Amino acid sequence: MGEHAALMAQARADTGLEDFGSDSFLEGLEILVRSIRDEARLNAAGEAYMRQRIVGHLKQRLQIEDWYRRHPEIDAVEIRSPLIGLGLPRTGSTALSCLLAEDPHARSLRRFEATEPCPPPGTVDGPDPRIERDRERNRGHRSHTPTSATMPQECQDLMALDFKAQIFLAFAQVPSYAKWLMQADLTSTYFYERRALKLLQWRMPAKPWRLKAPTHILYLTHLTQAFPDARFVMTHRDPAEVMLSVAAVYADIASRFTDHLDRPYHGALNVEQWSIGMQRALAFRDAGNDSRFYDIDFRAMHRDPVGEVRGLYAWLGETVSEEFETRMTAWWQQNAETREPSVPADPQDFGLQLDAIRPLFADYTARIPAWTRRSGITHGH
Repeated sequence: MGEHAALMAQARADTGLEDFGSDSFLEGLEILVRSIRDEARLNAAGEAYMRQRIVGHLKQRLQIEDWYRRHPEIDAVEIRSPLIGLGLPRTGSTALSCLLAEDPHARSLRRFEATEPCPPPGTVDGPDPRIERDRERNRGHRSHTPTSATMPQECQDLMALDFKAQIFLAFAQVPSYAKWLMQADLTSTYFYERRALKLLQWRMPAKPWRLKAPTHILYLTHLTQAFPDARFVMTHRDPAEVMLSVAAVYADIASRFTDHLDRPYHGALNVEQWSIGMQRALAFRDAGNDSRFYDIDFRAMHRDPVGEVRGLYAWLGETVSEEFETRMTAWWQQNAETREPSVPADPQDFGLQLDAIRPLFADYTARIPAWTRRSGITHGH
């Protein structure tokens, strides 16, 4: 992997640019690179992938700063009242984000934009060449969610520009970085995400953003520094089911990049980070922020997806247009037809006992019935 300074030098050489902007990313970059070198035990594919990934984020940061240098007016773009999806992973949040992306009057973070924010889409005439590049990059890759170049993407790639992102934990076994990240201050990360979103919105019609990442539950007090008027939609499901599922996803991804996969490590990592994340989310809601949340139960979402979105929009004070509803229905039907059945993982493979997980989330699960009733769901857990 080499030293972080060498990776920065490569990004500068590849782009011909020098300025990374604020140095807020340096600590995370340094800890991540050291953790990969000392702990990850990557194979050749993993070494190549992680190097390319890290240099890629550095190059994007250089390019963002170059666009701002040449067009300082980008900073005047306003990001107003984004709706941000969060909650535990594997709770239907991806399907919800895909439904919300069908609204012609709203704006989602598309995968090709998240991967390559530059050049700003508002400066591109005709078909965007990044879409085809994205398709080439992802051709033949296994995916755990519906995916395409233009589908909504989690905030992770934009957060990775500041090198404080949970996405790196899925690629490699990096316990030192994971421990640091749990206690890190992500305020600078969210301000840089906002900087990237301004760039993506520049010269485009002003539409409200629909963003999403489950890991936001860990850092809500930091997120709201950068997005003080954000509102949140939170999806809910039995945490014990979730932990096994997400640990299996992490292990499946990491298995491509190491010949020394440690499934119990991924099990313990996910139980720790999501149980702490949920404690932080409860504290944030209890600190006068509960009215900023709309809650959706996983089972209700599966029974009546369009009805759940209609309830969400009524809460937002917005209307679901006929075109939006038609597009949502079409997406849901198409996705249901192409969705591959999942094979349940064995908890023992991950060192997990589901009955031992539930007490860690007891405060959370006790709250779900009241939360979901408020959004029109009458069944409990």
